[in-house]
Amino acid sequence: MVASLDGFIAKKDNSISWMQSADNYEQGVTLTEERIAEVLNAIDCYVMGSATYEHALEHGWPYGDVPTFVLTNRALKSDRATVEFYSGDLPKLVNNLLKPGYKNIWMVGGASLTKDFLRLKLADELIISMLPVLLGDGLLFFDYIGIEQQLHLKDLTAYKDGMVEMRYQIIT
Repeated sequence: MVASLDGFIAKKDNSISWMQSADNYEQGVTLTEERIAEVLNAIDCYVMGSATYEHALEHGWPYGDVPTFVLTNRALKSDRATVEFYSGDLPKLVNNLLKPGYKNIWMVGGASLTKDFLRLKLADELIISMLPVLLGDGLLFFDYIGIEQQLHLKDLTAYKDGMVEMRYQIIT
């Protein structure tokens, strides 16, 4: 998840134009196309909520032909053979459908979806990228999760554009 320093993932109007940072942190590493490709090539499937799905369609589908499971109670359509819609029990989806067939499952976007996965103990890692901006208001990433969750910092990377990526293992 990408968030502002004050914890917002979108402005009130769902705008994400603020996600482009012009900062220049000289000691940071450069996020190269090769590094991005390496990360993306390791992903076996994506899980996302319907709002993230619709947002991705509006802004250019970045997920290629990787299997994508969209969680929704609405009748959505897709012209992509790799997109499946799912409505139902999340533990059943993860444990019975996804884990047996996929090794590296990525949940993308959505504060509500993230909270559901954390509450149900369905996630094993949390990657948060913080950008050097304070939005002041908007859609919060973490608000009232309802559980206390211990995390173990696995990695931390500061990039030249000022973004800081924190990778946490979720302690069960």
